[in-house]
Amino acid sequence: MINILIKAVGENMKNKVTVISNMYPTNEHKSFGVFVKNQVEALRNKGLAVDVIAIDNPNKGKLNLLKKYGKWAFAFFVHLLFKGSRTSVVHAHYVFPSGWLAKWYKKLFGARFIVTAHGGDIDKMVKKSGRIFNMTKTILAEADHVIAVGQELYTTLESEFGVSRDKLSLINMGVNLDVFKVVDKSAARLRLGIPQNKTPLLFVGNIIEQKGLNDLIEAFAVLKKEQPDYELYIIGSNKDQGYFQKLETVIAETGLKESVHFLGTKQQAEVALWMAAAEVFVLPSHLEGFGLVALEAMACGTPVVGSNVGGLKYLLQQGNGMLVEAKNPAELKNALQTVLGSEELKQKLIRKGLEMAQENDQNIMTDKVINLYQLQKQKG
Repeated sequence: MINILIKAVGENMKNKVTVISNMYPTNEHKSFGVFVKNQVEALRNKGLAVDVIAIDNPNKGKLNLLKKYGKWAFAFFVHLLFKGSRTSVVHAHYVFPSGWLAKWYKKLFGARFIVTAHGGDIDKMVKKSGRIFNMTKTILAEADHVIAVGQELYTTLESEFGVSRDKLSLINMGVNLDVFKVVDKSAARLRLGIPQNKTPLLFVGNIIEQKGLNDLIEAFAVLKKEQPDYELYIIGSNKDQGYFQKLETVIAETGLKESVHFLGTKQQAEVALWMAAAEVFVLPSHLEGFGLVALEAMACGTPVVGSNVGGLKYLLQQGNGMLVEAKNPAELKNALQTVLGSEELKQKLIRKGLEMAQENDQNIMTDKVINLYQLQKQKG
């Protein structure tokens, strides 16, 4: 079933914030836009009343798309009609299509219009057609403020879409340090059933080609021959069945079927435990808006190896992690081997990573977002 969310907290409170997103998680689809839900909950924890209008089903196919986007649009119109005048701030996640819906709260009711660009909307969506590019540019121009989750995305919004610096902020989604935290690795591995004579490597993300999983498998195949105790664990949603089958074929052909473990999606607390248990976290993406999962791994006291793309190039620079060129399995293998072979380097990366996680605490980032809402200046 395709569910569209209209959730409110505090029936007796005047709704201040309406969040619109084309991604939102459920128990069935745990990772689908979970970062949006995390921010919504953080806003509510700080006393804000928040409504959410979101798609919570990642299923593709023409019929599914028609159903879920149709229901999303219907839920939007119902909310706009009955609660639109109570919205002081509307916050869209992903410029298009969420921003196109959100802008009507500003047009009709004068709500302050905030939009967060996450990367895929700018790196991929705008390239689908000239019409989407122009609509994206219009939404960004009409927004009162634009948030970029990564430095490269910030630069792109300014240089290619003409968003002026006075209405552009760099604020990532932040890491929840109450969930993502250091746990003794031996204890974490025991709880997860990882044999003590194995060394776990971890990837977390959607199982799609642009996450660099082919590169990871190729690099891991070489590592495994040199270090038989290495095991690769993959947590993430199987969003492309065709690609997943091809990946399984590659794994079988390289003799890794017993050493590569697909764990599916997990609740965040369990993801955090896997991150704490891992000897190294690897994110070999070809595109990455910010790379929040890398920051979450840092918070769990695990060194990170990631591609020199998007937000990762800034997140992992200056010794916070190990950067490698995207689509380069040989370099990826060498970086993993370097980290795994040096206790001194591992401890340095862990220390720097923990510092970076503290600087990007979700509470700090949420406060920055709330400041942009300027609720005290909005209608009461």
